[in-house]
Amino acid sequence: MFCNQCQEALNNEACTVQGVCGIQSSTVELQDLLVYLARGISFWAKEARMLNMSTDEADMCVVEALFSTITNVNFDDARMIDLIENAILTKENLQKEVMQAYKVANGQGIDPRQIPESALWTGDGQLETMLAKGAELEDLLDPNEDLKSLKKLLLYGAKGIAAYADHAAVLQFKNGDIFEYIHDAMNAIGTPNLTAEELIGLIMRGGKIAVDVMALLDEANVTSFGTPEVTMVSTSTEAAPAILVSGHDLLDLQQLLEQTADRGIHIYTHGEMLPAHSYPELKAYPHLKGHFGGAWYNQRAEFEAFGGAILMTTNCIQKPKASYQDRIYTTGLVAFEGVAHIPSRPNEPKDYSNIIAKALELGPIPATTGKEIPVGFNHRTLLSLADKIVEAVQSGAIKKFVVLGGCDGRQKERGYYTDFAANLAPDTAILTAGCAKYRYNHLDLGMIGDIPKVIDAGQCNDSYSLAVTALKLKEVFGLDDINDLPIEYNIAWYEQKAVAVLLALLHLGVKGIKLGPTLPAFISPGVLNVLVDTFDLSPITNVEQDLATMAV
Repeated sequence: MFCNQCQEALNNEACTVQGVCGIQSSTVELQDLLVYLARGISFWAKEARMLNMSTDEADMCVVEALFSTITNVNFDDARMIDLIENAILTKENLQKEVMQAYKVANGQGIDPRQIPESALWTGDGQLETMLAKGAELEDLLDPNEDLKSLKKLLLYGAKGIAAYADHAAVLQFKNGDIFEYIHDAMNAIGTPNLTAEELIGLIMRGGKIAVDVMALLDEANVTSFGTPEVTMVSTSTEAAPAILVSGHDLLDLQQLLEQTADRGIHIYTHGEMLPAHSYPELKAYPHLKGHFGGAWYNQRAEFEAFGGAILMTTNCIQKPKASYQDRIYTTGLVAFEGVAHIPSRPNEPKDYSNIIAKALELGPIPATTGKEIPVGFNHRTLLSLADKIVEAVQSGAIKKFVVLGGCDGRQKERGYYTDFAANLAPDTAILTAGCAKYRYNHLDLGMIGDIPKVIDAGQCNDSYSLAVTALKLKEVFGLDDINDLPIEYNIAWYEQKAVAVLLALLHLGVKGIKLGPTLPAFISPGVLNVLVDTFDLSPITNVEQDLATMAV
């Protein structure tokens, strides 16, 4: 195996025996094969689009394939093989339809010399063949170090975009331009002799698409669950049967809330589900009681301590401890070998009866006392506070904003973000989204006038809200350049959704971003030089130096 797609890559180079995340080499090789097959599907999808044919099935197959290969989503070889077999079937069906359409149109098919191997590969159905094919793909990506690096940046950005596209599609929101871009990106990854300029152009186009897909998901969430409201969320628990919901999927949470109504079961959120409490359609359920725990990497201790049943809706799962393996359930694309899975059901809600029965069987969880955390600063809410924000800036009450968002992770070096937040000047406010907030939202940082010092826009995809807010403030202050705003960017990254967010910020023209705790291992020195020269991207150093550099 060779895997360097996340921030945990061993020695900031690559995991080659087993992933630091715990993933086995066989699973990585199956994931690489699934991405390879997605490239093949994308070839046929691109041909189909030119023939004005529907690509709906191929679109979702590729999106689900890419999402399934994001860090900490799928640790189950059997589930990966199911996805591979479905990808082969989808590819073969689309290939037949395209070839038939060509014959009808001009009496002949496509020149076989123009068809990449990924569009034809079917294997023999044997695991050994799949693993062998997956194992050889890293070396075939591109012999040139910088071109390989650019193709990986393109791929990982496309994976993040695909994840957000899948979240939106679950809510029946789709955008053909987003699927078309993903297919174009996948085709480019398998195309030899592309220049660096061509790849960079496609990567920057990905930044625009990342903005578009986050906007689409924002619209999907607000349409489905209401406009977020500033809400104080309790982190206490009550002694009653309970289910803890982690991941990102708000529809899963809503369906579970519906099926547990009047059952005497309390529902709590975990990790990236914290912002769910700000949506009117979700917080209207009285048994949505509060939030338990912090970021994903603490889940093994937190799930054990929770005592109730656990539902994992999307990425960020870790290997379960034996102490709670019989009470954790997965659903959607997330999977772990030996963990019970709740399947989707076409055109009807999922059946959560098994996890509900487990929660009732387990009985009351321990009662605990916590604090309250403010959430709900979606861009719509933030813009309704624009007058207060402008007044605070003009009066000097707020001199700077710091976008201190992104992903959290388990390395002790990430304590940097706690110390950074704790040492910010009293007149500096934090704009955040994603699970990086768990490094500091437990601190008593207080208020700046009527505005919380920590302004939480929501999940990682709600980084879009921070971008919209920045663009609106640029307009309000009459500035020509977003970089003239009193905003600094200190972004923590972990996986491929964060890569998409970074590309979105670069597309919007944001410069001077500090990225940590390490720079991506898949970025070659040559590509790094381009990012530094073009966007003034730089790694974090230490708290004291970075506070001084940012004048915060």
